[in-house]
Amino acid sequence: MDSTTDRGIVESQAAVADDSAATKRVYSRHLMNMALLMMIPVLLASTLNRSRTFLVDPDIWWHLADARFLLVNHHFIHTDPYAFTVVGRPWIDWEWLSELPFWFGFKAFGLRGIYLITWLLLAGNILFVYWRGYWMTRRADACLWTSAIAFILMTVNSGPRTIEFAYLAMSAELAIFEAADRGDKRWLWLLPPLFCLWINLHGMWFAGIVLFGLYIGFNLFTVHLGVFEQEAFSAAERRRLLKVLGVSMAALFINPYGWHLLWNPLDMALNQKVSVAQIAEWQPLNLSTLEGRTVVVAIALMVVCNCIKGRKWKLYEMAFVFLAWYAAFAHVRFSYFAAVLTTPLLARDLARSFNMEKDSNTIPWANATMAVAAVGVILFMFPSKAALDKMLDMMFPKNLIAQIQPSWRTFNWDYVGGMMAFDEKPSFIDSRFDSFEHAGVMQDYGLMVQGHNTLDLMNKYHIDHALLKEDLSVTYLLEHTPGWQIIGREKAWEGEYLLFAKVPGVQAASGCTPASPLGPAR
Repeated sequence: MDSTTDRGIVESQAAVADDSAATKRVYSRHLMNMALLMMIPVLLASTLNRSRTFLVDPDIWWHLADARFLLVNHHFIHTDPYAFTVVGRPWIDWEWLSELPFWFGFKAFGLRGIYLITWLLLAGNILFVYWRGYWMTRRADACLWTSAIAFILMTVNSGPRTIEFAYLAMSAELAIFEAADRGDKRWLWLLPPLFCLWINLHGMWFAGIVLFGLYIGFNLFTVHLGVFEQEAFSAAERRRLLKVLGVSMAALFINPYGWHLLWNPLDMALNQKVSVAQIAEWQPLNLSTLEGRTVVVAIALMVVCNCIKGRKWKLYEMAFVFLAWYAAFAHVRFSYFAAVLTTPLLARDLARSFNMEKDSNTIPWANATMAVAAVGVILFMFPSKAALDKMLDMMFPKNLIAQIQPSWRTFNWDYVGGMMAFDEKPSFIDSRFDSFEHAGVMQDYGLMVQGHNTLDLMNKYHIDHALLKEDLSVTYLLEHTPGWQIIGREKAWEGEYLLFAKVPGVQAASGCTPASPLGPAR
């Protein structure tokens, strides 16, 4: 073998060694970034850090009650089983599949199980947008920063919320579209089983169908105009996508409630005006909040990056961006939606417009040290059972709820209704507002809480007890109304709760009510 051949072999081996070293550096960078992104929620999300306000969420308790009902009775809920005001009326458990992981976590580890599922869902959504950004950019540093932005936007729903399963499904849908744009069309046939799963997880499947429609519709045109550059789908591609959409729509009917589950998101949009008007997360985005300021920063970054070094856009990408930011401004809860849709695109803009360090220039041992440190922080911050039990006792008047008897007709603040359902206590209302709005209970509840015609409405519903927070107008009313007496008090996180009982044989006055110095309730 001559010297030229030997030199070629040596150079080839050196090149392979260099590639192997670079690969190790890149993946050590990913290891560090993923550990850091999983650490951020337990440090900075109020629902998961030492304040642990995920226990405040009133929905999780009736979700757990739903899952228990399904597993104990071996059939799905079709009529309301909890509140005496609507018991027996038609109601469907439209998030039944998302509830089961929380129930299994709770049964296995108690409150720590709920904490674990909550953390894994939020971390999973952050990591998904990180990897989607990396598949677009091959730049881990840009993806790390944009994933941190995504985390802030996701904090609007960072508690034990079933909607987080829906956003994992949405990221999967978008990843499939992005893979198709890179030329890998085979993944499109994963969309029908994804939608079959999604509709049983949460009503956000409807947004997924809208995105699917936009993806097809905006790719029907060839455009070469300014920043827009795209070729229309070929006839074969159109046929494939329409077939996939058709099968996906058919797959939506694979659920325990048939067409009723498909109608549910539309029912909320069209027929639940009172509920939407009262729920805080359905209100417009407040730019003075952290989420509001982060939305502005994210939009400004995207604009600045495209001014520094513009790129060609496809029509559907711009449609997704406008839809995401419009939804976030219209309803604060959709800041999460905007994070899932836009932050991978923002990572691509950052990587293109700024001269960032190459991933292969990082130091593996330093990356590994940071990853180990992040894991240590997660383990240190993971709460004990005693700490979570103490926090729960602070959040809810559990002793007063335990006193409620099955025969009582208890008027309650909606916040504690879910816990009453979980403890198998009949309630007036809980945070499943859809059921109560259809029955007219929601409107009556709003009047009663604010002290308007309260006593007449209590007579209408045959109320004989009440569990209320101290700063509500209706609480002041009952305290100053003959025929009602306080039979229990309990301190909680947001103030004191009072348990009232109606005195037998004493007729409370109706019509006029004492003026309340507290003003309207929330």
